[in-house]
Amino acid sequence: MHEPALRAAAFGSDPRPDPAVLRGTGPPRARLLAAVVLGAQGRYAAAAALLDPLRAAGDPLLGSLAASTLAAHRRQLGGHARARALDGEAFARAATLRGHPDPDGLDPAGARADALLGLAADNLALGRLSAARRLAARAAAQDAGWRAEVRGGWVGAEIELAAGQGAAAVAPAERAFETAVARGARRHATKSGIVLAVALRAAGAPDHRNISDALVGKAMAAAEECELLSLLWPAALVAADLRPGHAEEYRFRVAEVLHAVLRSADPCGRRIAGESPWVPAPGG
Repeated sequence: MHEPALRAAAFGSDPRPDPAVLRGTGPPRARLLAAVVLGAQGRYAAAAALLDPLRAAGDPLLGSLAASTLAAHRRQLGGHARARALDGEAFARAATLRGHPDPDGLDPAGARADALLGLAADNLALGRLSAARRLAARAAAQDAGWRAEVRGGWVGAEIELAAGQGAAAVAPAERAFETAVARGARRHATKSGIVLAVALRAAGAPDHRNISDALVGKAMAAAEECELLSLLWPAALVAADLRPGHAEEYRFRVAEVLHAVLRSADPCGRRIAGESPWVPAPGG
């Protein structure tokens, strides 16, 4: 049974598991967890091959979580409109579900929070700031545990950044970072470090440049070590802004990583990335 190793990879301290546990041959929840890990590694085609059958199966909870996970992968490639449809599907499946709590939010409340936070992020990217705020507030009301709190912090910070309120972005970003670190969730702490770095820089906080630079440096090192390609290229983009003297070097690394990610994406993912204004051209 690979579920403990998969949980540690998806939500814990070991984001790079033995490849044997990622073959997607276990029970449905293990396949969902494997897809989460594969997406974090930027292996979007392999992840989609596991998620689409889960969406088509009869389990509404796993179907909801699978749709939200696929939405997150589409969003990571800049496909916010496509992600919004998947997040809507996820919420519809989980809206009235009841069930026992799960330590990592693989339960009805967690599924609803995942869908609502995904919808908030989708709407934010599509320029619907008020809708994003409302959806983020609805997600917070689910009381869905540590993972929803971390993701809620990311979305909350992004909403304030989009509103031009850099100082207001710091508190939710710090909350996400502190929660992820306390939980020992290395992948979530890595992304939280990137979000916090951006928020501190936007706020113009004292010593913000040095603190942001340290956070991004740690995030890049963790993403490299754990092969989290979905986080490595955004971290390198932030590093290029923080370290202008090395910007060309970091942008070259962005191009390298994106080339590898897109080679491992399914046709839909490659098309989304090619059409997105959010994703740099791999050769550019």
